[in-house]
Amino acid sequence: MSKEQPELDDVPFWFDPLCPWAWITSRWLLEVEQVRPVRADWRIMSLAYLNLEQREGKGLSDDYRALMEKAWGSVRVCEAAAEHAGRDVLGSLYTAIGTRLHNQRRREDPTVITEALAEAGLPVSLASAATSTEFDQLIKDSHNEAFNEVGLDVGTPILRISGTALFGPVLRQAPRGEPAGQLWDALVIVAGTDGFFELKRSRDSKPSFD
Repeated sequence: MSKEQPELDDVPFWFDPLCPWAWITSRWLLEVEQVRPVRADWRIMSLAYLNLEQREGKGLSDDYRALMEKAWGSVRVCEAAAEHAGRDVLGSLYTAIGTRLHNQRRREDPTVITEALAEAGLPVSLASAATSTEFDQLIKDSHNEAFNEVGLDVGTPILRISGTALFGPVLRQAPRGEPAGQLWDALVIVAGTDGFFELKRSRDSKPSFD
């Protein structure tokens, strides 16, 4: 007799493909899927919207402002893909884009988006959404679902555990196997603690994609 499989707990995870820290956390969440009864529910946020509009660009260098202007592109393509094929496609598309941007370090390569769309089985014509504002309100709606809970003084990644939205965990590299599950267990406890707000230390190293 086969053992009944536990019901999976959907974990909303908001990402901007450009963010390296969100990328590492997303790879950790995929590891958690292998050792705990959870399933990532991929959702979109926008660093460009957060920094340029909600924070009004305050304190941004010219170089970072330019980066944020470009950041609209990949988020818009993700939303266009979700509208075309359904939200379930976001996981595979995010993996395809993120692998190229972060692991392969091709952040300036204009072919990243079309390659990623093709890998995810999507029409490469969706790349044209990068310069269109057609889906911006949908992006903002998804973004605001997260930031209305956690506030504007954080960035990405954001996930929701047991009904509580949290910023983080911010990781230098993704734990694998059971250590990934143990970190998840700790966050479940944190998320379930009434009145908990913040636990943090300064970053002293760059993200590792190895």
